[in-house]
Amino acid sequence: MSRARLIGMVSMLAVATALAACAGNDPKSDMPPLPASATAPVTYEQDIHSHAQPRIARVKHVALDLTADFGTKTLSGTATLDVTGQTGATQVILDIRNLEIRSVADDKGTPLQFTIGAEDPILGQSLTVTVPAFEEGKVQKIVVGYATRPDAAALQWLTPAQTAGGQQPFLFSQGQAILTRTWVPTQDSPGIRQTWSAHITVPEALKAVMSAEMLTPEGEKAGDGAPAGSHSWRFRMTNPVPPYLIALAVGDLGFAGEGDRVGVWTEPGRLDAARAEFAEMGQFVDAAEALYGPYRWGRYDLLILPPSFPFGGMENPRLTFATPTVVAGDKSLVSLVAHELAHSWSGNLVTNATWADIWLNEGTTTYFENRIMEAVYGRDRALMLQVLGWADLQAALAKMPAADTRLHVDLTGRDPDAGLNDIPYEKGAAFLRTIERIVGRETFDAWLKGYFERHAFQPMTAAGFLADIRANLVRGDAGLEQQLQLDAWVYLPGLPSNAQAPVSTALTAVDGAAKAFFADKGPASAIPWARWSTQERQHFLNWRPEGLAAGRDWLTPARLADMESTLNLRSEGNAEVLFSWLQIAVAHRYQPAVPTLERFLTSQGRRKFVLPLFTALWAEGDWGRPIATRIYAEARPGYHPVTTGSVDDVVGVPAG
Repeated sequence: MSRARLIGMVSMLAVATALAACAGNDPKSDMPPLPASATAPVTYEQDIHSHAQPRIARVKHVALDLTADFGTKTLSGTATLDVTGQTGATQVILDIRNLEIRSVADDKGTPLQFTIGAEDPILGQSLTVTVPAFEEGKVQKIVVGYATRPDAAALQWLTPAQTAGGQQPFLFSQGQAILTRTWVPTQDSPGIRQTWSAHITVPEALKAVMSAEMLTPEGEKAGDGAPAGSHSWRFRMTNPVPPYLIALAVGDLGFAGEGDRVGVWTEPGRLDAARAEFAEMGQFVDAAEALYGPYRWGRYDLLILPPSFPFGGMENPRLTFATPTVVAGDKSLVSLVAHELAHSWSGNLVTNATWADIWLNEGTTTYFENRIMEAVYGRDRALMLQVLGWADLQAALAKMPAADTRLHVDLTGRDPDAGLNDIPYEKGAAFLRTIERIVGRETFDAWLKGYFERHAFQPMTAAGFLADIRANLVRGDAGLEQQLQLDAWVYLPGLPSNAQAPVSTALTAVDGAAKAFFADKGPASAIPWARWSTQERQHFLNWRPEGLAAGRDWLTPARLADMESTLNLRSEGNAEVLFSWLQIAVAHRYQPAVPTLERFLTSQGRRKFVLPLFTALWAEGDWGRPIATRIYAEARPGYHPVTTGSVDDVVGVPAG
């Protein structure tokens, strides 16, 4: 694609505007009116990862009434959709995947004709509902009776043995990118923002939490027809959100609050450790607001999930879902919480309209996360995190196809998860740091704060982002436009010529120690390991001699043993540090580390760790593949479908 055509694309596409609020259309609703930015007209992008045709008819609100059955591993009940459409239109197209559709009717119980389309391995199926012709400005209600399947990809049903407490089962959902359609029949596209509410019935011993305001903090008696020994919980989200942010967890949960704005949910036995680890959450919120404007979601709470959660964190509004691997005991990995909090602006407030522009969520958030870390913990720690991220970016650029190193990526025919890698995160953050460096931090901060304000509760495209920065920051300055290289950053592969690597003096010192050990073959006892932070330890373990990054000839078994013993790596409890060590061990076929590797892979299911380690094992042929096959057969039943869906492609599903 030519540079001239890229510039033309920017000028032709308008900045996306906001979805209308459904709450105001329902006279029975008790939800407060939405902000003005959430009620403006919207220009809908056609999403290649959704069957929906939102320019014809679109979902505005979802009301769930579901019962969780741990015996059958299903959610069942109804989803009532508020839908608006073009005048005269008579069809609404929804996204479903692996759902049992039992009935479709209007809110008076009159059946509506519907058809279910052919199965697509990525998109699932369309659910096309025929309705009376839409009238301008009028809402129609569609009530879908349905049940999920036990293998719904968004849901993981855990046995008591898979939890910390060991006494009660657990359920959690993970909707990003396009898995919400496996438990909610709706238009599952990030650009079709929806308000929602929920009534969730669960066994009496368990508690339900969701990414919304909890209206019944102590639960309530279940209604007629509910299973014996159950109770219910009610929730509402009055801000329109992309459907991947509708999230549910059910389990034996305790809560510890810090003031009236933040707190932590987790299993009771882990509550004290989690509360101590994230004691600075309130400072994170204060720092974020000081940078880029008010937090618009009410509370900010954190839910620490069982170890099978596939991501580090998920930015579900009001309730970030997080892996227990970040509870390191020394607050060394809390940047993950800063990241998920930052999503409350970049991602939740202003959302990529389609998954081709996931960088708008993740790159902006990675930049914002680092600014929060700098504000709370200082410039040195922020720079160390930047350097680690830059190293991840260089590794991604070296191994990925050039086309996939663009920020605006072509995902045609691919699962949108294919776009979740270090390019949108780290190249996106480097892009924003480049703009900040060229225009100055004060000017950049004013623009970014204004960007969040101008587009609050709206979907956004790459073209819209560039149009906004040109209108409100560049302002016709041809010299500045040339310096920034905006189109090259977004639409071209690799890194533009104005990219600069971050520098950390602390990590420069670590480089010296790494050279002394790895290259000059000094003893492990000379490594100042005890004095180092987690980030310094990661940087040391990630160091590779020039030209030998993929080889096994730069560390002998004896030197690996010295390293493992002296640094006490068999007992390492920090997941990030252990992951870095195990990558070295696998690359060198270091057999004594296999028990540590097995414990790590069978005790947590975070895809960031699991997928690279199985990939590395598989690449080691006759040594690694038998180990991978054996460990995966044991570990796979405890992984979330998001993780198994990736690892299956590498290792294959064990027989039976």
